[in-house]
Amino acid sequence: MAESEAETPSTPGEFESKYFEFHGVRLPPFCRGKMEEIANFPVRPSDVWIVTYPKSGTSLLQEVVYLVSQGADPDEIGLMNIDEQLPVLEYPQPGLDIIKELTSPRLIKSHLPYRFLPSDLHNGDSKVIYMARNPKDLVVSYYQFHRSLRTMSYRGTFQEFCRRFMNDKFPWLKHLFPCLDSKLWEQWPRFLCYWCLRPQLHDLVAMVEQLARFLGVPCDKAQLESLLEHCHQLVDQCCNAEALPVGRGRIGLWKDIFTVSMNEKFDLVYKQKMGKCDLTFDFYL
Repeated sequence: MAESEAETPSTPGEFESKYFEFHGVRLPPFCRGKMEEIANFPVRPSDVWIVTYPKSGTSLLQEVVYLVSQGADPDEIGLMNIDEQLPVLEYPQPGLDIIKELTSPRLIKSHLPYRFLPSDLHNGDSKVIYMARNPKDLVVSYYQFHRSLRTMSYRGTFQEFCRRFMNDKFPWLKHLFPCLDSKLWEQWPRFLCYWCLRPQLHDLVAMVEQLARFLGVPCDKAQLESLLEHCHQLVDQCCNAEALPVGRGRIGLWKDIFTVSMNEKFDLVYKQKMGKCDLTFDFYL
């Protein structure tokens, strides 16, 4: 959802007031008044859902998923508006009515917490791919994103933004924890999780094979080699550091902006909130 820079900046207080609370979770203004309709959205068994917290690497993941599921060419993907092929459920455009009518199999994205997704998704046969990003890089990328959004135009400091993130104003953990539930893992091969996409890219063969199996895409040796060639090309296009906008997709981004004091506070809060969860992120990879 491309947005331009705003002429009138928002103070942290004005910015915060644009969000609203829904069952204990703060959601962006465009979700207001449509959560019931989202809960009742009709799900099809052939649907494939990509679910992520914002700024978690969705762009690259969706392109890899589209390439593997459709057998598309990376050059073709580069020429298309990929968001038209994988719309975001809760965004104003193209809207729920349009997404309902898309031809099967539909590829649908969402940044909503898993529990707020359509009721039929929780008990049906649709496939769900969930991905999380290390929270230090995420909060920096999310801060930069909010500064560029015309609808938000945040002009507070990163320290203020990060403090709100740690205080659950942006409930990353409420988004993440339900997807650590063993009941979801027991639903394999319906539910697939990635903890940061970049480590997966170091073993692209295993990732493509896993995705192909998960999506039910036939994949003999020749087909796998073709998919791998295309995926390598796609990854090169998406991950060329010189071509990336500031903050997009870089691991270790947080080291450029966190102070020593901020990092220590973040580590303390992170450890407290993660509790006994054994999920770990590599902040330096």
